[in-house]
Amino acid sequence: MLNNFNQSLTDLLEDEGGFVNNPADPGGMTNLGVTKAAWEQYVGHPVSEKDMRALTPTMVTPFYKQKYWDRVRGDELQDGLDYCVFDVAVNSGPGKAIKFLQTECGVPADGGFGPTTLAAVSQFKGDGLKTFITGYCQERLKFMQSLPTWSTFGKGWGNRVAKVEKRALEMVK
Repeated sequence: MLNNFNQSLTDLLEDEGGFVNNPADPGGMTNLGVTKAAWEQYVGHPVSEKDMRALTPTMVTPFYKQKYWDRVRGDELQDGLDYCVFDVAVNSGPGKAIKFLQTECGVPADGGFGPTTLAAVSQFKGDGLKTFITGYCQERLKFMQSLPTWSTFGKGWGNRVAKVEKRALEMVK
């Protein structure tokens, strides 16, 4: 809920790691999970490799809050689910994260997070929320396994999904 952004970002940045520029990664040059293209769009001008290497958690915090946490209404989601949906938004885009959420709670998966989606997801509590989070993570994993880059990155992605699920379940009050 409202107080989980900082912890969720800390956990996400731990998983994202530092600077990488793997030619097999469609995201290209990335630091702290922020792609060069996304950072350029956010700051409104081209950036160099030096600029990308210089990113710090403090610099990227407002980026993550605006582009991902707020877009998936993280402050309005239940503890644990907020982190889980945020992590998917960062990896696969807010629209995909919301569609997974909608699919799991049985509302039309249009990628828009309106009152119908919020009402449907808000009904999950306690063990029901834990079951929901597990299903959400399975939906995410199934999607990742369908990607052409699964053979290259699948082991790491699978580990990440398991870690996110474990952390999310621990956050459920």
